[in-house]
Amino acid sequence: MATIFSRIIAGEIPSYKIAEDDRFYAFLDISPMSKGHTLVVPKQETDYLFDLDDLLLGDMAVFAKKVAKAIEKAVSCKRVGMMVIGLEVPHAHIHLIPIRKEGDMSLANPKLQLPAEEFEEIAEKIRQML
Repeated sequence: MATIFSRIIAGEIPSYKIAEDDRFYAFLDISPMSKGHTLVVPKQETDYLFDLDDLLLGDMAVFAKKVAKAIEKAVSCKRVGMMVIGLEVPHAHIHLIPIRKEGDMSLANPKLQLPAEEFEEIAEKIRQML
């Protein structure tokens, strides 16, 4: 059975898409740690990030860097932090999280709840910076 991320990539489940190419897909996390929190996933369904072949993993980092630079321009933050947890969905992914201080990336922090209109606005701002 396809993962939720594969279903998002296939368009079966809606997402707030930020960027896409033939191998990767980036979209806003719907339970964000901060505004602009984005997930970057390979289209190849692989459970664990470090099981990706070296070339794909390296290219994923470059794709994520491009997205992170756009987030920095679109969202008020000092930096974009990167987190790899990978337990909640069995599909490799990177979290790109806009931060002002290190504590902003704590998993203990409450997740934001935003209206759909705000997600759309944030996604559009980031897409314009790509």
